[in-house]
Amino acid sequence: MTDEHPDHANVIALPPLVYLAFFALGMGLNYVWPLAPLANGPRYPLGLALVAGGVLVIAKAIVQFRQAGTHLEPYKPTTALVTDGVFRWSRNPIYVALSLIYVGIGVIANNGWILILLVPVLIVIRYGVIAREERYCRFDWLPGVAEQGKPVGQ
Repeated sequence: MTDEHPDHANVIALPPLVYLAFFALGMGLNYVWPLAPLANGPRYPLGLALVAGGVLVIAKAIVQFRQAGTHLEPYKPTTALVTDGVFRWSRNPIYVALSLIYVGIGVIANNGWILILLVPVLIVIRYGVIAREERYCRFDWLPGVAEQGKPVGQ
């Protein structure tokens, strides 16, 4: 690959760090201006279910990446396109899972700021990570990306 087209996705930051940065911002905002929108009772089982669902999806995606012999890390070259399993219902199940975990922890913590900040998190993930990954993967040397993008959601 050339300098103009690197051999990796060239994302703005590792996706878990994006979620972590906004989580820290939400914790800081909650310290200064507490925002606790949820009742105590149902928030724990709901939050735990969201976190567990996210962890399960990430675990399945990691197994699929390993079976396909490609890298999970966006700063390493993609060597295979994974389109089955959890990637059948989303091109980006790991980011969906990270969002589930992020929201689940926000619900458990009863931190409204974390929940509000999900919107900017998703904007950064969409344009700073996903768009760059898709641009990288659309090169001719990795066939099937355009077809894969049509039948499933983000």
